[in-house]
Amino acid sequence: MGRFLNRERFGHPQFIAGLMLLAFLGQCLWLVNRAARRGEPMGAEVFRLQRGLRLWHGDPLSESADLSSGQPGTSAMGSYDPNHSPLWYLAASAPLLLWSPPLQVGNFSSWVWLARIPSLAFAVLLGASLWYVSRRLYGNAGGYVALALFCFSPAMIRSGSLWFTPPEMGAAWGAFGTIFTAIAVAHTLYAPREVVLWNWRRIVLLGLSLALAIGSQFSLVIVVPVALILMLYLAPTRRGAALAIWAAANSLGLFLIFASCAFRLGALYQTLAHADFSGVTWKALAMPGAYLRPIQELAQSSSPALWVALAAALATYAVSPRARYFGNTAPLLMGVLFLLLGAGSPHYPGLGFPLIALPFLFVFIGGATADLIETRHRNVILACLWGVLSANALWNLAELAGVGGK
Repeated sequence: MGRFLNRERFGHPQFIAGLMLLAFLGQCLWLVNRAARRGEPMGAEVFRLQRGLRLWHGDPLSESADLSSGQPGTSAMGSYDPNHSPLWYLAASAPLLLWSPPLQVGNFSSWVWLARIPSLAFAVLLGASLWYVSRRLYGNAGGYVALALFCFSPAMIRSGSLWFTPPEMGAAWGAFGTIFTAIAVAHTLYAPREVVLWNWRRIVLLGLSLALAIGSQFSLVIVVPVALILMLYLAPTRRGAALAIWAAANSLGLFLIFASCAFRLGALYQTLAHADFSGVTWKALAMPGAYLRPIQELAQSSSPALWVALAAALATYAVSPRARYFGNTAPLLMGVLFLLLGAGSPHYPGLGFPLIALPFLFVFIGGATADLIETRHRNVILACLWGVLSANALWNLAELAGVGGK
């Protein structure tokens, strides 16, 4: 225990990050409280939880799910959800196993807190992962900037508290974890050890991330080839080991999805056979207006200060050769990729791609800002940074206060 609680693992920076995450959680709980007072759950939420509880109790996939319209119904897909695996339903309903009152609109306030626990947990874990990655890449300054943007992001708070949104935090955390775990694994392949066995912890983490991402949203299967490309690029002389680790992690991810199907081969086959893995409407990519939609979605759920920070980070990346290195380029490319997928997916679940892009953009902003702080204009940059982050936090808190007054 003493080794774990040393200053390197838990010191002043981690304490500050913990306080910031507590502030984020407090804002999410505020919205959950407002939802409980309103007592107006979405029909899709009740359906999702009921289906999850039936799966927990061993019932087969006997209900259809047409969640593209936000409501349960009958579709040509039959009893299998084309967008989500059973893992999505199991995760959403797990806390209700402790105490499960009748899931009805009339008693919403009696079960809403339990129902929101998984999304809140995924949101906090995503924030902690973002802090860890940003700090490892850019130092304390970059970590603080990325985490501050996350903790006062209206989109993240709304999604974490399920404020009139579907549960996307599991998919976002899974996608984020997949990409940066793949990068971390690739960087360890040059160590003079038996890399496949030595990396078993990262293999497990990568497998869990893949299962969570794809199990929560089938169209996130795109992270599978992207993870392999990153690993092969970063370890060109150890591609055999990279491929072995990637294959092992994918096998674990598939096994976990199989487990969510109650270890029934028939259920797994039908789940994958009815899954919509593409999610992209190629005709949409041919329409110029489609590329504005993800940006508009982000603009509607973000503060103006975020766009100032993003514009400054992009300008820094474009002008300064020092900022154009892999640590900055990778999160920027991933953010752009998910925004493009959002442009090509005009319907549910493609609406979640802009949200998944945000953590990568936060990391990119943190990296570009850390580069600026190291220049001779440090004092000016710090003053501007404090202004932008303070404005972002105040804008978000004012929005929350407005929700409280409705």
